[in-house]
Amino acid sequence: MSTTRGRDCRIHDTAVVGDGVTIGDRVTIGPFVVVTGPVTIGDDCWIGAQVVLGAPPEILGADHFADYEEPSDGTGIVIGPGTVIRELTAVHQGSVRPTVIGENSFVMNRISVGHDVQLGANTIAAPGVTFGGHVTLGPGCNMGMNSTIHQHRVMGAGAMVGMGGIATKDVPPFATVTGNPARLHAANTVGMSRKGYEQSDIDVVAAAYTDGRLPSADALTTATADHFTWWRERSTKPLVS
Repeated sequence: MSTTRGRDCRIHDTAVVGDGVTIGDRVTIGPFVVVTGPVTIGDDCWIGAQVVLGAPPEILGADHFADYEEPSDGTGIVIGPGTVIRELTAVHQGSVRPTVIGENSFVMNRISVGHDVQLGANTIAAPGVTFGGHVTLGPGCNMGMNSTIHQHRVMGAGAMVGMGGIATKDVPPFATVTGNPARLHAANTVGMSRKGYEQSDIDVVAAAYTDGRLPSADALTTATADHFTWWRERSTKPLVS
């Protein structure tokens, strides 16, 4: 299994890029980065110094490879185009599904992205965030500095965990949660507005979360209601019902 590199890439001489890695066009890979396949990196990504992509999943008893040049037995990592991953971040191989960071995401420094995590497009994760294994995020989620989301939990589109928050339950779309364990604080109205959601939807979601309940799908536009349907289909431990 070979490594494929696209056009106009800038890969530092000290980076270790093993077999089974596919690199898109115009990708920057910084000093002392380690990439162990199978890994796919989309176009226009920026990978900071000492990032590790493709280490074995942190599962007791999992096989640990002897050679960083050879592809591992993992189910792979996919980094979407336009994503930035800052220094000292680790993204682990999937064990039952690929580990995914969606396109145009901004993953800052010292972040742990556990095995089988799947982050939606436009994820923003501040320094020190921890994503437990099998976490799933919808598009446009925001994780505050040093926040954590527990393994197997689901965050809906546009949800936000405040600085230092510990999300132990599934966070519904467009919710802002804070504390340890994280509790519903309010709707992420600023985020919804910036992303162009209808003001009527923002008002409905804000009123529902003020009452500590989910909004009625019938009161939302189809585009917004679909995010709640996606979350309900995946949630097994909802923070709000």
